[in-house]
Amino acid sequence: MESNLYEPERFQSPEYLSVLDPAAGGQATFPAAAIAELRRIAGTGYPLEICGLLVGTIEGDRWQIREVRQIANLNSERASDRFQLDPAGYQQVDRELRGSGLEIIGVFHTHPDCPGKPSPTDLDSAWEGFLYPIISVCDGEWCEMRCWTLAPEGDRFREVEWKELA
Repeated sequence: MESNLYEPERFQSPEYLSVLDPAAGGQATFPAAAIAELRRIAGTGYPLEICGLLVGTIEGDRWQIREVRQIANLNSERASDRFQLDPAGYQQVDRELRGSGLEIIGVFHTHPDCPGKPSPTDLDSAWEGFLYPIISVCDGEWCEMRCWTLAPEGDRFREVEWKELA
């Protein structure tokens, strides 16, 4: 869902624009229940950044999300514009998934009152092969979600098309 949300000047700076690759980066599918959960989580976390994990499967450049799990944001100093995923939460989900055929395939987070575009900070913490949905939350409401993955060179993000399954 696209909207005419506020975009701070920094998102048009050379530093921010340099992390975006114009090439497409694959496709992701989300079940309706996962989208509903992302909407709920995003709204309850506002005005702070919230974060969590995507659980599902990957085949090449196709991510099939089965569920989402909120994980604590340990960044208490700048929680309004930064997140630090709790490693204990990551490890707990990873342990729960063993033997299930599912795995952690990405990390989502919100951008309160900013667009769903990655920042240089997001690039610094990105892992190859993961999907990175960024949810823009405006005044406590979901505005848009855009998904990203690292380009093969690992120096920029490529946007990933996503769709919701019924």
